[in-house]
Amino acid sequence: MTDAAPTSAATLPLAGPGEPFEIVEEDVLGERMDVYRNRPRSLREVLASSAAHGDALYVVCGDERVTYADHLQRVAAFARVLRDEYGVGRGDRVAILAANCPEWIVAFWATVSLGAICASMNAWWADPELEYALAHSEPVVVVADADRLARVRAVVPDAAGVSFRTIETGAEFAALVERGRGAAPPDTPTLPADDIAEDDPAVLLYTSGTTGRSKGALASHRSICGMITSSHHSGAVAMLAAAASGVTDPAAARPAGQSVALVTVPLFHASGLYGFVVLQLVSGGRVVLRPGRFDPDDVLHLIEEEHVTMWSALGSMGPRVAERALASGRDTSSLTVLAVGGAPVSPAQQEILRAAFPHAQNSVSMGYASSESIGTITRTGGAEMREHPTSAGRVLPTVQLEIRGPDDAPLPDGVEGEIHVRSPYLMLGYWRDQAATDEVIKPGRWLAMGDVGSMREGRLFINSRARDMILVNAENVFPTEVEFRLDDHPAVRECAVVGVDDIMTGQAVCAVVVLDAAAGITVDELRAWCREGMAGYKVPTQWVLREEALPRNPSGKVLKRELIQEFSGD
Repeated sequence: MTDAAPTSAATLPLAGPGEPFEIVEEDVLGERMDVYRNRPRSLREVLASSAAHGDALYVVCGDERVTYADHLQRVAAFARVLRDEYGVGRGDRVAILAANCPEWIVAFWATVSLGAICASMNAWWADPELEYALAHSEPVVVVADADRLARVRAVVPDAAGVSFRTIETGAEFAALVERGRGAAPPDTPTLPADDIAEDDPAVLLYTSGTTGRSKGALASHRSICGMITSSHHSGAVAMLAAAASGVTDPAAARPAGQSVALVTVPLFHASGLYGFVVLQLVSGGRVVLRPGRFDPDDVLHLIEEEHVTMWSALGSMGPRVAERALASGRDTSSLTVLAVGGAPVSPAQQEILRAAFPHAQNSVSMGYASSESIGTITRTGGAEMREHPTSAGRVLPTVQLEIRGPDDAPLPDGVEGEIHVRSPYLMLGYWRDQAATDEVIKPGRWLAMGDVGSMREGRLFINSRARDMILVNAENVFPTEVEFRLDDHPAVRECAVVGVDDIMTGQAVCAVVVLDAAAGITVDELRAWCREGMAGYKVPTQWVLREEALPRNPSGKVLKRELIQEFSGD
């Protein structure tokens, strides 16, 4: 059977009594779990500790460069304005809807330092999705850029019962910060002093839902702070393993200095927010923001110009940049840490990345997590990833994992089933959706991940083709949501949406549609219909129009497996 028991701290590097990552057992939401003894208790505590980084740069965005000292001043000032002028208090929601920018980061830290909840909203949503999220989260304040603020104001009349104030990034945001600075001596950035409990909610991160509506995964301060400590522990263990194996890691040989992380994922993503905004602040690193459409040439330009040391190449970003790297003539030697993920990364793609970025070839890594798990569940990298390129890695300390069958019982090694995890970092639940929460969080606070996989010799292997969710450039697309939109079209008799392999995006959304023969509808019209009601990455890029009915089993369920085999040839 898969061993669900936590690994003894005594057997883990650096985790024994008195060690820097000492693991002890404590009560977490009514369950006994392994936790790190030495951990921050709130994101306000994490933020306050950043004062130690002083004049080091924290955020770079175009010509704007923000030091840690100035960032802390801005956050304290904006937090005072939110509290004193906008009435934001503990548990209130502040929605952020903007392209990547320094204001996004300041608004996040100000919100969580107040004990309020940052409602991180997908900047790519179509109007119906935005309307739903605003009504669902009921924010007190919406911080948005000019383009999205115009859309917010357009949909507000249709969002029943929604009432909030707005703040536009840019001049208005800057003026509020300056007004907040005047409320306290400029050299003493004080943060609000109300208590924040570890299990207080901190972030409401929306994720695509299987029922056609986004769901808000609610992360606590404990969740995100625990993710910080777990990440640092796993990184330290990886360094020890590399040293023991004799592998020369360019990152270790690089002269001591500040890490510089290039952020090409949206900050409303867990990977962008938790993996960069939070983790870089803790370590005193620098984040280089790149707003706008993804551009491989500009990524290479920034790596060279900003001396980027680490980059997370999610989805098709890695292969696209790797294709341009050698031909560009850019100096990418500063890049010594390269993370991949967000979608299945084939062994061939891994080798392409190693060849394109030779100084990072021994530090390519990948983690398995979700918006609901908050913290990383498994991790692989270095020599381990070379030897087992199709594995998602080994389970991290303080995390438990089981592979379960349809009866919810654990399965033996090598047998596929649904992946379940248990840790102190799981989401509190889905915001205002107890039924959906109960479907995925089971007794003992085990989270059903919805992914199919198996454990083999201590490593997790995920069968990405066995799940319903489609991963397009690291974006989650649930077929049901797209199907519901297509079904609303009067010319569509029935439809099925499946994921098919795509060399650039990992997977592509393919819609198989049975139309009313007399309708005369074209693919372009169906595509436009979808685009009006959902984010662009969810809109099918491959279409099959047919007259015959979809294949179904005796109970009437569409046999999507047959459709996938038909299009993929598997």
